Order: sequence, then structure tokens, then C-alpha cells
Amino acid sequence: MSKEEYLIRIAVGLIAGLLIGIEREAQSKSAGIKTNALVALGAAVFIILSLQYRGEEFVDITRVLGQVVIGVGFIGGGVILQHKGSILGLTTAATVWCSAAAGCMAGMGMFFELLFLVLFVLLINIFLEPLDKFIRGKFKENRKRTPD
Repeated sequence: MSKEEYLIRIAVGLIAGLLIGIEREAQSKSAGIKTNALVALGAAVFIILSLQYRGEEFVDITRVLGQVVIGVGFIGGGVILQHKGSILGLTTAATVWCSAAAGCMAGMGMFFELLFLVLFVLLINIFLEPLDKFIRGKFKENRKRTPD
């Protein structure tokens, strides 16, 4: 891979992570701009590193992809909290997981597909939030009216 291609891939991964992170930061979530940008950047670099061994005997470059997925699970676990009987941070953890996927796609050079991933993550986090709050509010109202 040329130096230019390397720089393009990691820059695109970084930009994807930044875009996703800006939305999380705007929502005052624990994993914001820096976390999502670094996860996407790191994932892109790991994928690019694995591509250097493509075609070598006894090498399965997809193992790196699997390890990125597993490794990001630990980061996601760090943003999930239990507070007063509620679980907080699941959406942020899932978003960090998607940032890792974005980095992997950038590292593989899947720029068109990456564009749609970022758009869908932003659409889900921005436009489904009001629906989520509405549904949670309805269930809370029903629980108050229904005796145990």
C-alpha cells in the first residue's frame, strides 16, 4: 500500500469517528469525540496492518478484524453503568462499536459503504432519540397506573 493510500484510509477512519463522536459529545455522553475518533483510527490501523500479510502462507487476516470487535467490547463495557436499577450507556457502547466498524471499513478502503454506516449511526442516535423517550415515557405511565 502506498503512503498516500495509507494516509487516506486512516484520515477517512478518523473523520468517520469524529463525526460519530461529535453527536455523542453533543448529547454529553461519556464516550465522545476523542473516544470515537481514536477507536475508528485504531481499528483502521489494525486492519491496514493485517492487510500487509494478505496472501502469506498460514495467515488469516480476518483474525485481526475479529480481535478488533472483541477488543472494542472492553471499551464498550467501560461506558455501561448501572444506576438506581437502570442500565445506562448501552447506546454509547453500541456507538463505540460502530466507530470500530467504521475504522475497519476505512482500513479496508470501503469508503462508499462507510458513508452509509456513518449516516445510519447518526440517524439512529439523533432521530430515534425522541421516539425512544416517548416510548419510555408511555411505559412509565402504564407502570404507575397498573397495580403489582
